[in-house]
Amino acid sequence: MQFHVQETMSKGIKAKIDENLDVSALFKDRSDVISHGPLHVSLQVTGNEGSITVEGELTIDWELACSRCLDPVKLHTVIPVSDQFKPASEKDGEETEEDEDDDVIAVTGDRLDLKPYVEEVLQLFMPFAPLCSKDCKGLCQNCGQNLNEQKCGCSTERIDPRMAVLKDLFKDEQ
Repeated sequence: MQFHVQETMSKGIKAKIDENLDVSALFKDRSDVISHGPLHVSLQVTGNEGSITVEGELTIDWELACSRCLDPVKLHTVIPVSDQFKPASEKDGEETEEDEDDDVIAVTGDRLDLKPYVEEVLQLFMPFAPLCSKDCKGLCQNCGQNLNEQKCGCSTERIDPRMAVLKDLFKDEQ
């Protein structure tokens, strides 16, 4: 998934990427990712005058922990990709106002490696708080019982700590 930047732009090269990537290294230390399949990359790379356009989609099947009850959640995620890359300007790293407004990714060096870009897109589009269902009740804060399976016997009475002193005033009168 590497392209020579100047050659791709000057010759107007069109290339299709259709492959599976092993992304195990990205999630090896993540306890919220229970399992995952390979990342299927389907991209069209097109060289234009002054830029390279990358369009397509990334697809992955994975199993994540529900953010409320920790039960496994199977997801099929499709991530649309549409970006433009252009060589970094050689103005000592200074960006003009025009460059800041563009949604163009600067490429340093003479090669465009799409693998780190694809991995970053996957991590950015990873579900922040996956849920097993919209009405997931989560875990009891006291005993840890999964409230979707059964109700626990813990007290759910909550007293505002600022008012707890007033509760003690009325104990003697009863």
